[in-house]
Amino acid sequence: MKKFNKIAEFGKKLMSMDDMNNTIELIADEAKELVGAQRCSIFIVDNDDEMLWTTLSDGIGKIVVALDAGVVGATYTSKAAQVVNNPYEDERFLPNIDKKSGYITQNMITVPIFNSKREVMGVIQLLNKETDFDEEDLETLTFFANYVSGSLELALISSKA
Repeated sequence: MKKFNKIAEFGKKLMSMDDMNNTIELIADEAKELVGAQRCSIFIVDNDDEMLWTTLSDGIGKIVVALDAGVVGATYTSKAAQVVNNPYEDERFLPNIDKKSGYITQNMITVPIFNSKREVMGVIQLLNKETDFDEEDLETLTFFANYVSGSLELALISSKA
């Protein structure tokens, strides 16, 4: 219950955001803190170009992948969260991103973010928790993704205006 109260407090901060990049950064920082992950990327769906892209990826520049590429793409296409505690043993994992960044992914969790039409508009990806990601992390992040979806959708709409 404590985590959910923390998310509610976070909501007050989120409501004061009016810039997409600041909104995404605030969401990413909170997500990392909620589950104890080292890094967070928030991928935005671009249906026109059929890709997922980040405006924020801890420690690495913009990441762009096809809608069906990697674990993030699997999250988008299945509309379901993914927990991958051994990424180098998962055929969906994209090791070239680790090579490019010099960062080694030990484990990850990805959760879809749905818009008001129940379409996936983004994916939260968290990397490298000290222990494996588990069912509690999945529950917390699913709740969190649902909680932030409205603010993110508004930020995306206003960034296109």
